[in-house]
Amino acid sequence: MAPKSKKAPSKKKMTKAERLRLMQEEEERRLKEEEEARLKFEKEEQERLEIQRIEREKWSLLEKKDLERRSQELEELALLEGCFPEAEKQKREIRALAQLIEKVKLILLETPTYELDHRTVLQHQGSILRLQELLSLKINVATELLLRQASNLADLDTGNMEKIIKDENVTLYVWANLKKNPRHRSVRFSETQIGFEIPRILATSNVALRLLHTRYDHITPLFPIAVTEQNQNPVGAEQVNVEESTEKAMTEEKLFTEEKAANEDEQPKAEQERELNLVQEENKYEAIENTVLQRTSDSEGEDSQTTQLELEMKLLSEAVLAAQLCLVENVVELPEASQAYKVDLCHFSTLGGVYHLDVLELPPQCKPVKGWVLVEILQEGLQRFIYPPDTTEEPDPDVTFPPIEVTLEIHKSVIFFERPRVVRWDNEGKFWRSDGISSVYYNREDRLLTFSMDTLGPVTLIQDAHVNMPYQSWEMSPCGMNKVLLIVKTVFMELQIYIKENLCMLASVKLRGKGLEFHLKGKWMAPIPFILALKEAGLNIFPAVYSHFYVVINNKVPQVELKAYRQMALLSSAFSFGWSKWNMVCNSTRVVIRVREQLSEETEHHTWSLLMFSGDRAQMLKMQEENDKFSEALREGTEFHSTLYHMMKDFASPVAMERVRHSNCQFIDSVCYMLLSIRVLSYS
Repeated sequence: MAPKSKKAPSKKKMTKAERLRLMQEEEERRLKEEEEARLKFEKEEQERLEIQRIEREKWSLLEKKDLERRSQELEELALLEGCFPEAEKQKREIRALAQLIEKVKLILLETPTYELDHRTVLQHQGSILRLQELLSLKINVATELLLRQASNLADLDTGNMEKIIKDENVTLYVWANLKKNPRHRSVRFSETQIGFEIPRILATSNVALRLLHTRYDHITPLFPIAVTEQNQNPVGAEQVNVEESTEKAMTEEKLFTEEKAANEDEQPKAEQERELNLVQEENKYEAIENTVLQRTSDSEGEDSQTTQLELEMKLLSEAVLAAQLCLVENVVELPEASQAYKVDLCHFSTLGGVYHLDVLELPPQCKPVKGWVLVEILQEGLQRFIYPPDTTEEPDPDVTFPPIEVTLEIHKSVIFFERPRVVRWDNEGKFWRSDGISSVYYNREDRLLTFSMDTLGPVTLIQDAHVNMPYQSWEMSPCGMNKVLLIVKTVFMELQIYIKENLCMLASVKLRGKGLEFHLKGKWMAPIPFILALKEAGLNIFPAVYSHFYVVINNKVPQVELKAYRQMALLSSAFSFGWSKWNMVCNSTRVVIRVREQLSEETEHHTWSLLMFSGDRAQMLKMQEENDKFSEALREGTEFHSTLYHMMKDFASPVAMERVRHSNCQFIDSVCYMLLSIRVLSYS
């Protein structure tokens, strides 16, 4: 019989008194923990409040110190920024007038609008139009002289005449149909793939084909009208009241416009609008200048010691500031397009020049007679062959007029980042239009473009003007005294630009990381011709006043952006500046940039600092570019300053500040102008 298992000892039951004692101990422990937590919280709160009080006192002391020295710092900055009107004065002295199309265009673009009255602007524009007409006339005369001798220049194989004449800016292709062979419908100019596929009616007609490629564009309006500037008050160095001056200018403008309308009814509407826009712009600056002059005249009565030179420099300084401010101010609205096929020149830019395509009537040929050469000279001169023909008769359904196929070669001096679009010129409306062109094919490798047109005329290629905006990053570094290297990186390319004194040069172009040999490399030019050359080559990193409608930008307050560029230019001989991702995070009233002193290539390894600037206050940030969260905390041991110059002065070496104080005024002005033109703080 198995032994009986022992019973487990029974658990002793807890008495009521023991339960009460445990509950009391638990309550006492809870109360103790709560008290300890309360005391810890109160201590931490007191410490936090004390830290905040100390920070507020420190901040208040820094603000007080900043306010106490602000007037002194601003006076010193004003003396340094005297380089801008001085540079403008020097440019005015060396600016020369020349009656050539490119030179006159540069006069209109380079000369500040407050120096050009509206009559001078219209005079220059009239000169441009007359020179364009003269140039077209000379080309027609030369073509006619060439075609008269077509039979003497005929090719032995085909019996037709083919001629190519080229120079640096113009290439002329001429083909004369002497044999009128209906099977000879493919025209290819020797040693090129450029040419035409013509319909049978042209192959059997007494015609000539002309392709004139001008690598310049004398057709597109110089100033595309994006907006009207009505109801906009100009902003100068201060918020000046110019209502009376503006009202007077508008009255004069109205009288002038009515007078022109009465005398020049034949003038194209687009031209009148462009002139009116320029008149409004000029009157705006006249209003600024008149107001500034009035203020300086009043101050002259108060301070008889002020010299005439100082008055002129003050007037020029405020006018230059107002002109610079206009480069970063955005317009209000875009006009509505009247036609769906009209090319918006605010959105697109023409590239590669203009291809003038013409079907011409073949003039009478020279005939040798008994040692003489006889030629019939038509009084009307060179005539265009109308294709398709204009007729008032009932059209014959059996007769068709197929389009003409054209093959062009895109010049190697132009870069397209997307497939080029072909547009044609509307001579009546004076604008480019996208209709009437079909079967477009682009061979990127051979740079050949083939398309068909119902009727020939001037064509050009366009590309989105903002294809390289916004920029991915930028950096500007000194390369010695009065010379900097500005690098701008976009989705498609990296552009490196040297700036020295009053000149700019393209240092390199990299497409998707690969270097590109380009015709503009190594050529020093003044800033405005340099900018135009880059735009014409397709390397557009220069926003217009209406570009913010087409690009998502980090728009900054114009006054803040302008002050930042001017002061960065002042410091550019000794300090590097660069893009910061935190510039997108802070609001529109402040900018954040990376900065470091750089006197040689060896100092490139120095650590970047983050600098925040609001136009009237500069401060070093405690955070670094690699941080995950934005903070406005002040870097230890730093103070507020009213200017970037005085902020950097706290940390810079004596050699660096000596460089800054002795920088060339033309160099500073050129750096500032390029920064204003590229707008790295808003378009990056």
